[in-house]
Amino acid sequence: MTRKTKDQLRSARWFAPDDLRSFGHRSRLMQLGYGEEDFMGKPLIGILNTWSEINSCHSHFRERAQDVKRGVLQAGGFALEMPALSVDESFTKPTSMLYRNMLAMETEEMIRSHPFDGVVLMGGCDKTTPGLVMGAITAGIPMIYLPAGPMLRGHYAGRILGSGSDAWKFWDERRAGKITDAEWLGVQGGIARSAGTCMTMGTASTMTAIADAMGLTLPGASSIPAPDAGHQRMSAECGRRIVDMVWEDLGPERIITDGAVRNAAIVAMATGCSTNAVVHLIAMARRAGVDFTLDDLDELGRTTPLIANVRPSGQDYLMEDFFYAGGLRALMKRLEDRLDTSCLTVTGRTMGENLEGAEVYNDDVIRPLSNPVYKEGSLAVLRGNLAPSGAVIKPAACDPKFHVHEGPALVFDSYPEMKEAVNDPDLDVTPDHVMVLRNAGPLGGPGFPEWGMLPIPTALVKQGHRDMLRISDARMSGTSYGACVLHVAPESYVGGPLALLQTGDIVRLDLPNRRLDMLVEEDELERRRAAWVRPDPRFQRGWGWMFSNHVTQADTGCDFDYLERGHGPAAGEPDIF
Repeated sequence: MTRKTKDQLRSARWFAPDDLRSFGHRSRLMQLGYGEEDFMGKPLIGILNTWSEINSCHSHFRERAQDVKRGVLQAGGFALEMPALSVDESFTKPTSMLYRNMLAMETEEMIRSHPFDGVVLMGGCDKTTPGLVMGAITAGIPMIYLPAGPMLRGHYAGRILGSGSDAWKFWDERRAGKITDAEWLGVQGGIARSAGTCMTMGTASTMTAIADAMGLTLPGASSIPAPDAGHQRMSAECGRRIVDMVWEDLGPERIITDGAVRNAAIVAMATGCSTNAVVHLIAMARRAGVDFTLDDLDELGRTTPLIANVRPSGQDYLMEDFFYAGGLRALMKRLEDRLDTSCLTVTGRTMGENLEGAEVYNDDVIRPLSNPVYKEGSLAVLRGNLAPSGAVIKPAACDPKFHVHEGPALVFDSYPEMKEAVNDPDLDVTPDHVMVLRNAGPLGGPGFPEWGMLPIPTALVKQGHRDMLRISDARMSGTSYGACVLHVAPESYVGGPLALLQTGDIVRLDLPNRRLDMLVEEDELERRRAAWVRPDPRFQRGWGWMFSNHVTQADTGCDFDYLERGHGPAAGEPDIF
């Protein structure tokens, strides 16, 4: 393998030749306390750190950045840490999805405008993985992804709790009058008890597993719990490895291929992935110039068994158990015959080489293919006159009786309207009704918020019902469960068919045939379409205005149209004068 020379380092444009320009760059590093022996002729590694004091998923990243620096120094590189936008899922409103593309733009421009030869991307919370990776793909220099890792299992009163999933369940019991204030406080304090991302197979673990399966992390890095000492060792190894990647000129264009994206999709299906995987994986693939669609995902979903018995699609276990059972390498070993094991990874080796020696240590956590949690994959794509461009459902996480269902629609135009109605104990609703929330998509939300797991009406909760068919153009938290149809496209806010649905219309879901339809005559739909009035824009200026004018729909990844690869070539190297 041909290795770069010192003169071929990207950073050499900043630090050589010996002229006034490079004098300024060198003197400013000396101003920071470094000598020329620290940085001259060495790969300069940018550590893009999404740590913040309000992002509990990344609360350990201050220390992990130091572990990365240790590894970079050991390998003969020079590391500089830079903060990146910390889009946390818990506190960022109306939704962190509004800012995923901002993180992607920031990542691309930070890399391009600074003298980095390679970067370590530190993320984990839902949108940080796709945001960082999308930007780094476009920037094109060697990069390695460092996943935050899941938190430890939650505990309360002898019960093991899963973040998100159990919160919804306990909330329903509280609304039914079966949970006391003291018990509710105990659950609140016990459900998230360490640094790290949600310990269910929510969006965070889904996306880090996708990065892992795509070859962008050290093998199995996505499974290591955040507080585990192995996570510190992995972080240092990321630092060492990125230095070698620079010398090897191993950039993302050699790693993110058609085969790598397909591997990621197969693994996602087998893990019981979040529905959010659809939007992010398509966006990441399109940035890399890989043509990957909803139909490709559905095809893989029909043939890939769900073998990770991890909540919410699984029943009994959490990510900590998944790690002890062998983690993602073990799961991928079981899928080896279905994967393209020739794909190159950040290790410089193939996926097949990385899987050598992987074992499953608990067959109930990582099931054999002959005994899956669910015979098909995690997700299914629906089409019909309600969703001509597609919608997504998570079949394994909902009651099978809803796989084929027909019932009257109960339509809400906003979340506040829906919330007020479901809290009405006298709401006229039956378990056969189909709850519908619209104006919650990329433009309508705004930002495509996680409102899709509509709460079961109090009247039904008190009767013992815990699931019903729900439809929305919103997203849903990856920790959620239930008979929820999501990402309906085109969204209602732009005049998609969901905008024409009325309370009382009969809606039919036919999951085996992948259909979602409203049983309304076409001439009546034409009459409603002619009467529909486009809502006023959500934003008149700023980031929201930019988002609204350039974001694509759910079925194509919600990237900005001018950031997709098809819009034109990426910007070249910056001028230095």
